Amino acid sequence: MPLHPSPSAFARPQPDGDHLGKPAIPGQAAAGAVPGGRLRVLDGLRVLAAAAVLFHHYTRRDIWGYDAFGWLTAVGRYGWLGVELFFMISGFVICMSAWGRPLGGYLRSRVIRLGPAYWFCVLLTAVVLLVDGKPFGGAGPGLSQVLTNLTMFQTPLKSAQLDMSYWTLWSEVRFYLLFALVAWTGLTYRKVLNFCWIWTVASLLAPTSGLPLLDTVANPVYSPLFVSGICFYLIRREGPRVGEPWALLGLSWLLTQRWLNDIVAWNTVKGDRLSWETCLAVVTVCHLVMAAVALRRFDRIDWRWLSVGGAMSYPLYLLHQQIGITLLRQWHRDVEPWTLLLSAVAVMVAASWLIQRFVERPAARLLRRGLEHRPARA
Repeated sequence: MPLHPSPSAFARPQPDGDHLGKPAIPGQAAAGAVPGGRLRVLDGLRVLAAAAVLFHHYTRRDIWGYDAFGWLTAVGRYGWLGVELFFMISGFVICMSAWGRPLGGYLRSRVIRLGPAYWFCVLLTAVVLLVDGKPFGGAGPGLSQVLTNLTMFQTPLKSAQLDMSYWTLWSEVRFYLLFALVAWTGLTYRKVLNFCWIWTVASLLAPTSGLPLLDTVANPVYSPLFVSGICFYLIRREGPRVGEPWALLGLSWLLTQRWLNDIVAWNTVKGDRLSWETCLAVVTVCHLVMAAVALRRFDRIDWRWLSVGGAMSYPLYLLHQQIGITLLRQWHRDVEPWTLLLSAVAVMVAASWLIQRFVERPAARLLRRGLEHRPARA
């Protein structure tokens, strides 16, 4: 079951580690840098969010046939909320990385950050499904489905997701394209806030407008989370005394709780019962943690390993669901549950490190060189 698909379709990648006014550095994690130092805490939050989503998928009763992990299964039922945290981090970091950067540089950084790992993981997932006995054109993915998934636009093209975790990428891509409209003429505090207000109003109108295009563009279910992330960055940049971002944050939180009922329903596995109150508490804690980041409460966190983990979180998210669950279902009758679970996690973490180190980083360098090449003038 996918992580809460949007009502439009299967309505997530992650922000990168850009520095203000400088090109993104391939392989760096989401934290980036802002005046005053590197925000490695955002790398740590990405690791936490990715781990929550992974254990949500790996401990579910519908995979094992029973409650195999006790307390971890109970906690894992709410692990899909890591996606909500991802979206807030994305709003924060994309606003931060686009500031002082021309539109072309902003768009290139998105392609360089998302593309290499995603393309490799799509092909690797297709190979695993093929080896698992699901050939193209049979019960498994067709060749057209694989090729369409490489575009990252499989949702608007109405092609099935090769891995159900990919649904979040469509939400991310829509946010990037919308934010490009603001980045086009250069970011300022007022322009960014106006963008957030306009997006919020569009999200309020979309559900009852009868206009599918507006609903698709506004993404009303998840837009409040991106807006919250942007507001947290503005507070960090401009100082805590600016009142308008706080007001918009309050409205965004109210909109998030309204849609949480639908999101909880989408993520309730048959036989389970999720608590809306618990989900709201987790989302609220995520907001409070991001507020602490905005208020510079975590600036002393400067552990380098967080940057390594943050860089790995993107390939880990892309890899873990389809491939990991395939492995679990293949072996769960023959291997003790905890041994199999920890082994699967170790395999996914190792694979993510290898992809980030030997695929994503060198491919990003080559892609950057190609995209930034300028033909000689006649």
